[in-house]
Amino acid sequence: MAQQRFMRRGITKILWLKDVAAETKIPVREEISAPNATDLTEAISDVDGWSLTNEAIETPDMASTFSSSIPGNDKADNSSITFYEDQLSDTIETLLPKGASGFVVFLRKGDVPGSKSMDTFPVQVASRAAQYNAGNEAAKFQAIFSITSPPALDAAVPAASMGTA
Repeated sequence: MAQQRFMRRGITKILWLKDVAAETKIPVREEISAPNATDLTEAISDVDGWSLTNEAIETPDMASTFSSSIPGNDKADNSSITFYEDQLSDTIETLLPKGASGFVVFLRKGDVPGSKSMDTFPVQVASRAAQYNAGNEAAKFQAIFSITSPPALDAAVPAASMGTA
């Protein structure tokens, strides 16, 4: 099967949403737009985490020397985003103080309506701290997020809003 592979940098969009109304945690177009959404993509240096794992349950039995297992609890480890600091603005720091709750949305293949590549993580900012370095690199800070409930994964990117006449 032929694939059109791509690099996430330059394609993937990462948004902060204040709110998502649907219990499914799948935002509609208006929710991934201003004023509810802030596009964080250009300020991001690095991301870490943002995946689910499963804690398998061992189920060995006396009939075999093979130790089988069954799926257990799903778990999301703490996840982080490292941002470049802006010398003249504190927009992102103000948006993401410790304790802030909201949603981090990844448009993995970009803002392509209909593409089943939108992941929405309900989060709370667990901590945010400047990273100090005397080296030859840009100033950065890191926000660590606790994922507070199951994310909505592989959702369709909502269709673009139609203008009214």
